[in-house]
Amino acid sequence: MDKRFLAVIGVIVVVFGGILLFGGKHNSGSTGSTSNAQPTNHVTGDLSSKVTLVEYGDFECPICGEYYPTIKQVEQKYDSTVKFQFRNLPLSSIHPNAFAGARAAEAAANQGQFWGMHDLLYENQDPNGASGWVASRDPLDDYFVGYAKQLKLNVATFKKDFASSAANNRINADINAFSKTGQQEATPTFFLNGKYVSNDKLVDSNGPSLAAFSKVLDAALKSTGQSS
Repeated sequence: MDKRFLAVIGVIVVVFGGILLFGGKHNSGSTGSTSNAQPTNHVTGDLSSKVTLVEYGDFECPICGEYYPTIKQVEQKYDSTVKFQFRNLPLSSIHPNAFAGARAAEAAANQGQFWGMHDLLYENQDPNGASGWVASRDPLDDYFVGYAKQLKLNVATFKKDFASSAANNRINADINAFSKTGQQEATPTFFLNGKYVSNDKLVDSNGPSLAAFSKVLDAALKSTGQSS
């Protein structure tokens, strides 16, 4: 496995007892919401497929950033056979702008552009955390509004939705859904048809691998009588 990927893993693989509150303008979020919000349902691919791959991700997480290009390849290859779903798991205790990133994606989702914002957040992520939106004290005004303009969103509505309790509650509903899985909080975490898939099955000697993902997905498709 290449040195860069190993170095990132060494920094990020941590066992969490819970997501902590954090400060900073436009960044705040909380866990343990008492709202009736349901977990998010951001899906792409074959929505009628019997095979669903769910990723719990953190937009600031450098490991998620490492996986992102490969996942895009996987989604392209299996677009007509597998349903892909993304849920929020911002690890706020080590990623100060992670909750803000999730808010941006949820606000964009209200205008039909969740996946567009999802992609921009990962494509503009600095894995070293030294620059860009992950290092900004005000990521909304410094970066997210610009991304919203790229996606041709109504900026005033985007900013209002970003700051809404509804966005906060949806993110917390995802966090609470993850807590019920019994898995340690780490990102990315994958579930295939509800069953946890360890990341070592999704990588090769160079990191996240299309071939490794394909092996797992092909087996699942075969078990349900589908083909890749």
